[in-house]
Amino acid sequence: MDFHLLAVGDVVADGGLDCLRRHLRPLQKTYDVHFTVVNGENAAGLGLLPHHAEEIFAAGADVITLGNHTWGKRQILDTLEDNPYLLRPANFAPNLPGRGFGLYEGPRGLRIGILNLMGRFELDSNLDSPFQVADRILAGEGAEADLLFVDFHAEATSEKGAMGWYLDGRVQGVWGTHTHVPTADPQVLPQGTGFVTDLGMTGPAQSILGVKPENSVARFLGQLPRRYEAAGGPNKLGAVLFTIDTDTGRCRSVTRVDREDPRP
Repeated sequence: MDFHLLAVGDVVADGGLDCLRRHLRPLQKTYDVHFTVVNGENAAGLGLLPHHAEEIFAAGADVITLGNHTWGKRQILDTLEDNPYLLRPANFAPNLPGRGFGLYEGPRGLRIGILNLMGRFELDSNLDSPFQVADRILAGEGAEADLLFVDFHAEATSEKGAMGWYLDGRVQGVWGTHTHVPTADPQVLPQGTGFVTDLGMTGPAQSILGVKPENSVARFLGQLPRRYEAAGGPNKLGAVLFTIDTDTGRCRSVTRVDREDPRP
């Protein structure tokens, strides 16, 4: 059978949540999606609150992944411990709340493994190596999965590309999150792993990475720092569809399926 996984980019603030609610279910129906992973680390601006997680699940997500803003809202700590469908990067220190890998039931009894990792280059050099952590998890609990997918939350395009090629033939799909900019490089790597550098974001379309343009422009003009605010206006949803041949374990295709609200 063909297995369809939908990966949705970083949900930004209320606008992103509203966009997800309106567009995700129709997308799932259109593409016969079997499993959906949504990065939710910016749902509260910087971080995720428990009620935001509930809204993302209610909108249609099977699993929520996070990134460098995992600890932005301390109210999420108990949820990280209690909910196995909410992941944070696996290469965080092992004593921290939550988990970075989950094994979930898919159609026809398929075991779907989702791994959340975070890059170190220009982001957080104190983390464990995401490459070594990936090796360890794939050799351990990841070996029980029929299909494996990786959300790699990283800044550098080169580090994301390196992860994709490093895991080529070992997992079914690798996608990047964090930069909020969708990349035009969906591809199937030589050994059968689907890859895209970045999903983009789900949030304000007329913005700079989801933020009011004037906030960002002012900073680059050397004005006094001020709190970033989420932009308003129409929203867009950044998403990529991975189609997997379950007989061979190879990715057949990687396709952008972005959605955008009409602009005034």
